[in-house]
Amino acid sequence: MRAVVQRVNKASIEIDGEVVGSIERGFLVLLGVHVSDGFTDADYIVKKISGLRVFEDENGKMNRPLSDVNGELLIVSQFTLYGDARHGNRPSFIEAALPETAIPLYEYAVKRLSETFRVQTGVFGADMKVSLVNDGPVTILMDSKKTF
Repeated sequence: MRAVVQRVNKASIEIDGEVVGSIERGFLVLLGVHVSDGFTDADYIVKKISGLRVFEDENGKMNRPLSDVNGELLIVSQFTLYGDARHGNRPSFIEAALPETAIPLYEYAVKRLSETFRVQTGVFGADMKVSLVNDGPVTILMDSKKTF
């Protein structure tokens, strides 16, 4: 499972001109599911997001997790995180899980994170317009297979 975690001052998702999810200070998380992922991969990503210390402490150092700042999460399904453009210019998405695998793992991760944080989401598979104000900017890549 892959996640692109962006520290934001605010973020929102629109579908057909209607805002379906929005947050203030927190993380915008783009979440992709690999064809070989399982619940242990989701648990790994949930743990990493929950403990990620990228908010400033009293000394101005990135040392505080989301929970310390009462941060929120906006989680967006993103199969294109597994796009492979190494061979030509048109990405291949064969490494991205099909919906019957991806949806339960995506929903599981959302549920687990919702136990601790206020979580908003997009709509799986929808054409979404994502807006954000990246704070920093701070953008962290995560991969349950630890490929980066």
